[in-house]
Amino acid sequence: METTLFNDDGGDPWLAPDKFYHVIFCFTISLLFSTLASLSRYSFLRRHSIWIGSAFSLAAGAAKEAADQFGIFPSAGASARDAVADAVGVVVAALLLFLWKSRRSRPDPGQTRPILPI
Repeated sequence: METTLFNDDGGDPWLAPDKFYHVIFCFTISLLFSTLASLSRYSFLRRHSIWIGSAFSLAAGAAKEAADQFGIFPSAGASARDAVADAVGVVVAALLLFLWKSRRSRPDPGQTRPILPI
């Protein structure tokens, strides 16, 4: 019994379109909910928007895997590889959001602060 990177005996290959869909789905959910949280009037939600987006995305991925296991969707059942693909999508989104947020909050080096007359 030999397993490879591309397929194993269970028929759940690592590099399948299904895994790509899981990555894209969780990436998109992370971006969507993080953006919604960052637009909130509550500072707590704005400060933790990346964590909130990531949590919602992981919850959606877990719900999809549970639904697969219970036979709600036509699937072979829950897959640990699908869960890994979900996590990859969340991590990529979180990294991009973190980089974008840190770059946006950094002051421009050529920009000077105005001095107000007293």
